[in-house]
Amino acid sequence: MSVGESDGGPSPDTLVEDEDAILADTRRVIESFHDDSRYAMVQVGVAPCSPFSVSLDLMRASADLARSYRAGHGPAALGACEVLRLATRGGAAALGRDDIGVLAPGMAADLVAFRTDGVAHAGSHDPVAALVFCAPGQVAWSVIDGRVIVREGRIASFDLPPTLARHGRLARTLVDAGAR
Repeated sequence: MSVGESDGGPSPDTLVEDEDAILADTRRVIESFHDDSRYAMVQVGVAPCSPFSVSLDLMRASADLARSYRAGHGPAALGACEVLRLATRGGAAALGRDDIGVLAPGMAADLVAFRTDGVAHAGSHDPVAALVFCAPGQVAWSVIDGRVIVREGRIASFDLPPTLARHGRLARTLVDAGAR
């Protein structure tokens, strides 16, 4: 992270690093560990942890560094629809299942829906890419085996506030017991 709170970033300034040091360490990691050969088991990808915590200059320099080492191969290497296919149909195939992986008649289907109009997906013009490549947002709807688990962002199967209150009491008991 190179943009702290004092520069409008989300992270405390104590976590901010010098951009030259970030790039030098990234270069060191690539040179030490990256293998771009076919069937390689270790390949280094270069990307910011979030667009809000690094400067535009660092994003550009990171992309240039990745290209110079062919680390990550850029966003065109694997498109959002291909990633979604790998996660759904590909996941089903990996499990040897022919009854899951697509939304179609006769298939078992769990469904999770996310809102894409919040901060986590800000600036995205492609909802599939936003869901696949951005930080996951809070689940808006979840239907598992025909049962609604999350409805409009709230767990439907139980009342969350009393559970959180109980959790807080139990955590306080543990902290108090450890202080003795």
